[in-house]
Amino acid sequence: MGSKKKSLPRLSQLEIVDIAAEGKAIARHNDMVVFISNAVPGDVVDVRVTKLKKNFAEAEIVEITKFSEDRIEPVCEHFGHCGGCKWQMLPYEKQLFYKQKQVVDNFERIGRLDLNAVEVVPILAASRSEFYRNKLEFTFSNNRWYTKEELAETESITDWNALGFHVPKMFDKIIDIRKCHLQDDPSNEIRLFLRQYATDHQLTFHNPRTHRGYLRNVIIRTASTGDLMVILIVNSDEPEVLNPLLSALKVAVPQITSLMYVINSKFNDSIQDLDVSHFEGKDHLIERMEDLQFKVGPKSFYQTNSEQAYRLYCIAREFAGLTGSEVVYDLYTGTGTIANFVAAKAAKVVGVEYVPEAIEDAKVNSALNGIENTLFFAGDMKDVFTHDFIRANGKPDVIILDPPRAGIHTDVVKGLLFAAPQRIVYVSCNPATQARDIELLGEMYRLEKLQPVDMFPHTHHVENVALLVKK
Repeated sequence: MGSKKKSLPRLSQLEIVDIAAEGKAIARHNDMVVFISNAVPGDVVDVRVTKLKKNFAEAEIVEITKFSEDRIEPVCEHFGHCGGCKWQMLPYEKQLFYKQKQVVDNFERIGRLDLNAVEVVPILAASRSEFYRNKLEFTFSNNRWYTKEELAETESITDWNALGFHVPKMFDKIIDIRKCHLQDDPSNEIRLFLRQYATDHQLTFHNPRTHRGYLRNVIIRTASTGDLMVILIVNSDEPEVLNPLLSALKVAVPQITSLMYVINSKFNDSIQDLDVSHFEGKDHLIERMEDLQFKVGPKSFYQTNSEQAYRLYCIAREFAGLTGSEVVYDLYTGTGTIANFVAAKAAKVVGVEYVPEAIEDAKVNSALNGIENTLFFAGDMKDVFTHDFIRANGKPDVIILDPPRAGIHTDVVKGLLFAAPQRIVYVSCNPATQARDIELLGEMYRLEKLQPVDMFPHTHHVENVALLVKK
């Protein structure tokens, strides 16, 4: 006979005292740290433990017995159920405080760096805390998620279709979003039109378990130039269904400048390995920064907060300290946005990126802007950024790098030390791995300056720019 699973306890009257690096609130019970979602420092809560380890526990709130003076009313009706914007109950100035603290804590604890001699600049706030994203992806599902209150109010639910976002930790449950505060109109108008059209014409919504159902996803991309791209992803090639739908969408939302679609019959939602078909309008967006234009295709990566991306790149360019004579390497260049952005102030810019399609976009963007002093290479960074590569392309005076959340490979660290530029500008979306990597460079480089940047209000995510100067 199997052993009985130990029941997890409830804990009462826990005071929230801080916020952890990943955005969860912190309370303490005896000598144990308890991580709790959707809480604010100053709250007093009763919780149900969901995971219990030797030195810490994770828990969910059963009741808030005392509300923090810092707690505010979230603006979004879907708050607490939707997986995004988890900090809406915190005033924006408090969000900035905890993001700045997160950066400092990571560098002191993980990087084991003394910041007394480092200039830590106050976090750069976003100019807009709502409607700041230029790209959103919504999911169609015939497995709509209802709250307990909604289920209790309705004896028989007949509409199980939804078009919106996933419920946290539930890959097959979708919240039917009525209004999202992340992207400017006509984003909401497009989503609501598709939802209504599908209902009126009895189109089937996708089921992630059975992989049946015609409508799968819709991606909406906007640009500061006014360009608007919509990409509809469907399960099968049925032009007699798809063409009338896309034509009706274009009539309903004439602002759309690029209308495209993807046939995806796979068991996952990724479209990177699939063809994007052009239906009407342009096959790209144009984004602008200063006097530069950037061509953004349906699969192109572009920072999802355009306004803050510009300010972030200005900081990176300032930290680089370019005079016009430098050789600059832009590692993890993506579509070459930073490389092209700094090219006018450098003698030569060399960009390296893993994704070949992104490198082709980078070359297009150089040509589009008449930039002739850039070179771009595709391949795994640890395999491309070698001693031979550095010898062939010239020793860099400045290296700018913006790696993924996992940070950089140890071979890339060795490459940086061999290249030995006078300055390294390290842009990161994960201060924890950034601090770890910078510690490895500490024998040769001095950390001089940190500038956190808030790219994603109402979330715990924070971007950080670090300047390292050769000793």
